[in-house]
Amino acid sequence: MRVILQVVKNAKCVIDNCIHSSIDKGFLLFVGFAEGDNEEIIRKMVEKILKLRIFLDENGKTNLSLKEVNGEILSISQFTLYADVKKGNRPSFISALKGEESSKLYDFFNSELKKSEFKISTGIFGADMKIELINDGPFTLFLDSKELFK
Repeated sequence: MRVILQVVKNAKCVIDNCIHSSIDKGFLLFVGFAEGDNEEIIRKMVEKILKLRIFLDENGKTNLSLKEVNGEILSISQFTLYADVKKGNRPSFISALKGEESSKLYDFFNSELKKSEFKISTGIFGADMKIELINDGPFTLFLDSKELFK
């Protein structure tokens, strides 16, 4: 499982020229899955994400959590996180988990996020989404379950 986490001032997901979902200050999560990902890995990733202390405190140090800044989360599925460009110039996506399985894991990921106290918004799996954001910092993290939970 891979997640690109961006700290944002705001973000929105537009589908068919209509705003599907939006958040104010918080995390924009781009989420992708690979073979071997499961509910246990997802629970660990959700726990890690919700406990991160990456917002600036009064001294300019990354010390505050999402809870301490009353943040929100926008979760977007993105299989391209598993793109492989080692050979040639056209990405291969064979490492990305296939549609139906990935969709189920994305739904589970979002249901685990929704157990938290935060406002959780999502995209639509497989939809042509346009994501607009104002990155704060910019502050972006790459979380890979294979590195985090060996």
